[in-house]
Amino acid sequence: MKIRESGMPDESLWEKFFEPEQILATMQLNHNIEDVFDFGCGYGTFAIPASKVIKGKIYAADIEEVMINRVAQKASEENLENIETMLCDFIHEDIKLEAESVDYVMLFNIIHAEKPERLLKEAYRILKPEGKLGVIHWNYDPATPRGPPIAIRPRPEQCIKWAGEARFKFENRHDLKPYHYGIVFSKPVKE
Repeated sequence: MKIRESGMPDESLWEKFFEPEQILATMQLNHNIEDVFDFGCGYGTFAIPASKVIKGKIYAADIEEVMINRVAQKASEENLENIETMLCDFIHEDIKLEAESVDYVMLFNIIHAEKPERLLKEAYRILKPEGKLGVIHWNYDPATPRGPPIAIRPRPEQCIKWAGEARFKFENRHDLKPYHYGIVFSKPVKE
C-alpha cells in the first residue's frame, strides 16, 4: 500500500527539485558513514549519489516495485555494487534488517506518512548508537511546486517533536533552499 500523497512526478521533473550531493553533504552523510538505509528511495535521487560517498552498503527501500526496478537499473548502469534494493511495506511491517545495523537512516520527503511515529521507531531500531537520522521535507509553504497537501505536510517543529518522542537527539536544522528543510538527529549511546 502506498503512503498517502506518495505519487511521484516524472523523473526528469523530480530531479529538478534537488541538488543531491550538496544536500547529502549538508545532512552529514559523508565518507565516514558505512551502511545506510533509505526509506522510500523513489528514483534513487539520494540513494545513487549516497552510494558513491559511503564506505559500505545502501539499502534502498520502497513500497513500489517500479521504483525499486528503476534504482536497480541505475545502479547497474553506473556499476554501483553497494546498493541493495528492498521492496517492502515499511509503514506496516518491520524492515528485514538486524537491530543496530546501519550508521545512517534517510527519511527524505516521507515523514508525512500516515504513521510517522512508526517510521521513526523502525529507524531507531535499525540505527546503531551514535548513528544519524536525516529528515528532509518540503517547506510548509503552499507555493512549493510539489509536495503533499499543507494539511498533512509536517512543519520542522513537528518532526523534531516526533523524533524526540522516538528518543532521537536533535543535532541541527538546515534550510535546503529553495523548497526543503533538513534536520539531523542522532541515536544516543545506550545508558
